[in-house]
Amino acid sequence: MPKRSKILLVDDSPLVLLVIGQALEKEGFDSRRAGSVEEAMALLEKEIPDLILSDYQMPGTDGFAFRQSLIAIPEYKNIPFMFLTSVTDHAHMITGMSMDAIDYIDKDTPITFVISKINNFLNSIRERHEHTIRELSSAAMALNLYSVPQETPRIRGFEIDFWHKSFENYPGGDFIDAITINNRYTFIIMGDVMGKKWGAWFFSFGYLSYIRAAVRLCVSEGDVSTRSIMQKINLVIYHDPVVSEVLSTLSLIMIDSEHETLSYTGAGDLPLLYFSYAEQRINRITSSGLLLGISKEGGFDEHLLTMQPGDQLLLITDGLIDKETPVGKKTDLDSFINEIAKYLGKFNSFESLKHDGFLNQKANEQIDDCSLIFIQKTANDITNTFA
Repeated sequence: MPKRSKILLVDDSPLVLLVIGQALEKEGFDSRRAGSVEEAMALLEKEIPDLILSDYQMPGTDGFAFRQSLIAIPEYKNIPFMFLTSVTDHAHMITGMSMDAIDYIDKDTPITFVISKINNFLNSIRERHEHTIRELSSAAMALNLYSVPQETPRIRGFEIDFWHKSFENYPGGDFIDAITINNRYTFIIMGDVMGKKWGAWFFSFGYLSYIRAAVRLCVSEGDVSTRSIMQKINLVIYHDPVVSEVLSTLSLIMIDSEHETLSYTGAGDLPLLYFSYAEQRINRITSSGLLLGISKEGGFDEHLLTMQPGDQLLLITDGLIDKETPVGKKTDLDSFINEIAKYLGKFNSFESLKHDGFLNQKANEQIDDCSLIFIQKTANDITNTFA
């Protein structure tokens, strides 16, 4: 289901808020209502709307002062702004439009016409957005720039699968990679550069470059410790004046197919979710490492895991556990674990997660990029015994 566009309506008249608010919601918009500029600013602290529709003549802070205050705040200056007011003399209209308002509409204008203007503007924004996405996606493909693998690695004794959904179809800060060193060692990587959209996407490639180089350098020197590799990655980022200013999480797993073991080190990431087939329960494996580049040492540890046939391991980014609520963003790992539990412990767990609607539901709720890595220990003698 497409997300409803959010309109912040600001007017000191309760009747105007009620009538126009109801009309907007009838047309499929998500209406937020504020009776004063102060109330509007409080609502903006909780969420950013797609458009602000504001009166000019209000007691206390008027609409022009409201618009000027928004322009002065980087987080708010680019929110599309329309005046909808009964003060429509020529001088006021010129002043309002000089503040980069997209329109100045008389309150006597039929509400159907007002809604048509809003729809036309938002559709235009959406079309430009989609056009930009297509152009940049084509450029990324031409340059072979991917922050998620195009195919999954094949590792003897293990099944590896990925799932990723970017926020609002923008390339974002989540990145996934699989580095196969030889027939024995494969490294699985998941990270999340803080921020959204193009800025985070750009820095994700800087992080991936450091990670790939550190993994291959350490292995060439005979060092396959995830803790040691993570520390080398952290040191490089710590001393880099550009990427050290951009925070990122990282989960690093090394799979040794010869010994059928895994080692894991994390940097500021969410706990790994380990489903034990024998115990039929989900355990959390929590790392002690700090976000990359925050500290020279990082405080990293290393967990050695021996998965048994049927055991499953999940790595996730916070987009899967964050959701928007009336009181702001809520992070709820416990609810996610309770919901996902019914899918685990089966031979086709990953396919069920994808096709039964669970991951799509999470994507529809998302307020950030969503990513998941699924690792399952396989063995022919237990394949048909999964529940």
